[in-house]
Amino acid sequence: MGKIRRVFESIIEKPILTSFLVFLLLTLLVIGLSLRFYIHDFEEFYLNVLAEAHGMLFDILVIGILIFWLNKSGEKRLRIRTYKDEIDDFRLWESDEAAFRNVGNIKRLNRHHIYNINLVNCYLARTNLNYVILKRSNLNSANLNGANLIEANLEEARLNQTNLEAATLNQSKLNSAYASGAKFTDAFLIKASLTNAFLIKADFRSAFMMEADLKGAYLTGADFTDANLYRADLRNTTGITLEQLRKVKTLYLAKFDEDMQELVNRECPDLVRQ
Repeated sequence: MGKIRRVFESIIEKPILTSFLVFLLLTLLVIGLSLRFYIHDFEEFYLNVLAEAHGMLFDILVIGILIFWLNKSGEKRLRIRTYKDEIDDFRLWESDEAAFRNVGNIKRLNRHHIYNINLVNCYLARTNLNYVILKRSNLNSANLNGANLIEANLEEARLNQTNLEAATLNQSKLNSAYASGAKFTDAFLIKASLTNAFLIKADFRSAFMMEADLKGAYLTGADFTDANLYRADLRNTTGITLEQLRKVKTLYLAKFDEDMQELVNRECPDLVRQ
């Protein structure tokens, strides 16, 4: 009796084998009950089988595919909800584990084409976020100190009071981002695009902004002390003053509106020379 029980348990632990045995048993039962129709009235039985086969195909086509699609959609929504819940769980938790778990969830959401993510007060210091898409995401007061964001898409993202000190944002897109009071101290923004970005009172001290595109940016009160603005494009900016520009490390080949260009050339000749 114990041996039979062990065999039975070993079978039910294997779903494919169990399904095959059930199919085999039902096949023998159906054929046994239908045997007399095979012998005495095969033609009519054959027509009925064909009719049922067509109905089965219709069920598979309509109901089967519909149920499969609904099931997959439900699973996808559940996974997305789980990733967002995990980000909420790690919010305000400042640890390496929290940072790497947050990054993993961000990348999983990106794979599901979710880019607008709530990352307020999230800890993401020293993480690898290269090439991620966080378009229109909310990263207000997030900690991205030393993070890698090469070619990241942060267009229209909220970065107010965000800590991006020593972060690498080379060739990243921050077009129309809201980064008032953001800290970019010692950050790398080489060839970064910040067109029409709101950078009011942003801290760019000692930042590397070579060939950065700042066209149309709002720069009132921004601190560019010792920032490298080689070939940076500052045309059509709002709020930029000569006092801010006097503190930069270099303005060699930087682009300004005509009036500002003349003023800089006259008042800061050392900064526009090589």
